Amino acid sequence: MNSKVAKPTSVLKWVVSMLVPYKRQVVFASLALLVGSLSWLAIGQAIKALVDEGFSTSDSSALNQAMTIMLSLGLLSGVAAYFRFYFMTWLGERVSAEMRRRVYHHLLSLSPQFYESTKTGEVISRFTSDTTVLQNAIGMSLSMALRSSVTLVGGMVLMLVSSWQLTLYVLVAVPVVLVPIKVLGTKVRHFARASQDRVADIGAYVDESLHSIHTVQSYAHEQQDKHRFGERIDEVLVAASSRIRYRALLIASVMALSVCAITAVAWMGVLQVVEGSLSAGELSAFMFYAVVTAGAVATISEVLGEIQRASGAGERLLELLHVEPAIVSPQSPLALPTPCRGCLSIQEVEFAYPSVPEQPILSRFTLEVEPGERVALVGPSGAGKSTLLQLLQRFYEPQQGRIALDGVDISQLDLAKLRCQFALVPQEPTIFADTVLGNIRYGRSDASEAQVQAAAVAACADEFIQGFEQGYQTQLGERGVRLSGGQKQRIAIARALLADRPILLLDEATSALDARSELLVQQALERLMANRTCLIIAHRLATVIDADRIVVVDKGQIQAIGTHHELLESSALYRDFAELQLVS
Repeated sequence: MNSKVAKPTSVLKWVVSMLVPYKRQVVFASLALLVGSLSWLAIGQAIKALVDEGFSTSDSSALNQAMTIMLSLGLLSGVAAYFRFYFMTWLGERVSAEMRRRVYHHLLSLSPQFYESTKTGEVISRFTSDTTVLQNAIGMSLSMALRSSVTLVGGMVLMLVSSWQLTLYVLVAVPVVLVPIKVLGTKVRHFARASQDRVADIGAYVDESLHSIHTVQSYAHEQQDKHRFGERIDEVLVAASSRIRYRALLIASVMALSVCAITAVAWMGVLQVVEGSLSAGELSAFMFYAVVTAGAVATISEVLGEIQRASGAGERLLELLHVEPAIVSPQSPLALPTPCRGCLSIQEVEFAYPSVPEQPILSRFTLEVEPGERVALVGPSGAGKSTLLQLLQRFYEPQQGRIALDGVDISQLDLAKLRCQFALVPQEPTIFADTVLGNIRYGRSDASEAQVQAAAVAACADEFIQGFEQGYQTQLGERGVRLSGGQKQRIAIARALLADRPILLLDEATSALDARSELLVQQALERLMANRTCLIIAHRLATVIDADRIVVVDKGQIQAIGTHHELLESSALYRDFAELQLVS
């Protein structure tokens, strides 16, 4: 994926930018965090009073007062923990939802050129699993890290108040504890990123194999796919084992060094109590703060791995957001004449797909299409016919040449307005996991059910739709698994009929129909194509014999233009097609 690698600071700024709309909740969470941490730290002072006053006098009132204060502080800490957990988790959910929204909106803006070189499964993995990692980090890990950081700072301050000498000993030990956090934390982040990349590879492989399940099973390829999937699982485990090993080493190192430091400081404190320079209550409070501080350091080291992993996930998401769309609308788009007449002008177009620039698809391609004209494109597979339709809708930019609609260069038009002038029926129709109604209405979202049904009737689809138990409310399943090839084609034709746009692009629109349905659909298309510009890609010459003009395309160049009868006389290539298909 061609994009700049995002730095952790960029990830942090990105997350903060999504927290801005929720300032109130951030303030509440911060207050709860402070109250919880400070009330927990205040227990140390109650312990000091309990030891120095409660145990040293026969009056139980001091003991009762100290215990009451400790219980009150414990309850306050619990209530604060509730609100901290609630608001931090709530913020994690909101930020995750906003991330998904921003990434999805950006993905929709990327041209087919991006998806030509990027596995869809990898994109889905980043979109789902990486946002979940960040959600957990913000809702849980970040909350624990912030609380522990406040506790660490507050504990150090109160340790200094209790005994500055012992605090100095602790400060000597702190850098020793921080060393593994610095060194091993970087390793954890690196391997967390590698682990997420391997998981994305699995997502891409599963997406590809399951969407091609018919082919997989038809060729009895299950065992080979299981083996290949197993290899990818092993790669995930290898990457994860390195991350787990360094994270475990990080936690163990911090905990061991912390316990050793506390033990050494406690021993020095006991010596001061024996000498009389420190009271038992002050030592008790100091040790409480030392344990709390050590616990905070341990917690930070533990969640640091999750935060580092979240940082890696954020980098992967930012990489997606940093991919610039190859084709965008101009800042000051020109306006099309109203209504659009459908006049197309293609002049000296040169084009090769960006992924294979050394293989030209169209070369010096020039064609003028008049409003309302019906033009058919015929020629061998790979000649560049479907590519031309993509260039007309500006999914790709030609390397040279110009394409104009109604005299306006399409590169100067707003993309959405340009594409709204075309209704497309592709060779392999797209059926969404939605109802019949939703699939046809995709061509015009504000259409009534009556208009949808009228389009289906015109496309010869109403008959089989009414045969479904739930009619137009029938769920068609992912990629239209409930439909035959011909039924999918007719749904796509109904969608184009409903869209009612000035230019029709028909890419083998009747290729999957039986003879009866093809005849009926041709009649519907005849009515639809009246007074509209129509470009028809056809391998079956019988469907385009009556076109106003037929353009013979071979190896990206126009070989001949004329009517059916003219081309039979002037084009050897067309005559060969005709002899193969039309002569019985």
